[in-house]
Amino acid sequence: MRFFTATGLLMRLRRAQQENRLDRELASIGKARLLIIDEFGYLPIDEEGSRLLFQIISDSYETRSIIYTTNIEFSGWGRVLGDKNMAAALIDRTVHHGRLIRFEGRSYRSEHALMTK
Repeated sequence: MRFFTATGLLMRLRRAQQENRLDRELASIGKARLLIIDEFGYLPIDEEGSRLLFQIISDSYETRSIIYTTNIEFSGWGRVLGDKNMAAALIDRTVHHGRLIRFEGRSYRSEHALMTK
C-alpha cells in the first residue's frame, strides 16, 4: 500500500522527473497493490501535473486498486485538472471497475475541534 496526498504525489513525481529518474519512481509506486490518493482536488493541478497523474492512474488501470479521497464531484474534475478531456479519461478508468462510497454527516474534525471546546 502507498499513501500520498495528491499534492505530495505530484511533488514527488516532479522531483523525480527533474532528477531524471521518473521511470524508477513510477516503477516504485507501481509495485503497490493499493494506491491511496488523499485530498484530490483541494488544489488545482497544472497541465504537467495532470499528465503525471494520468500516467499513474493509467498504469494502475486493471492492475492495482486506487482509492481517492475528495469532495469534488466528477463534474468538477475538469476544473481541477485544467483539461476536460484528461478528466474524462481519468473518470472513465476510475468508474469502469470502481465503487463510489459517499460519506455524509457531520465532520469528525469539526466535532472534535479544540476551538469549539
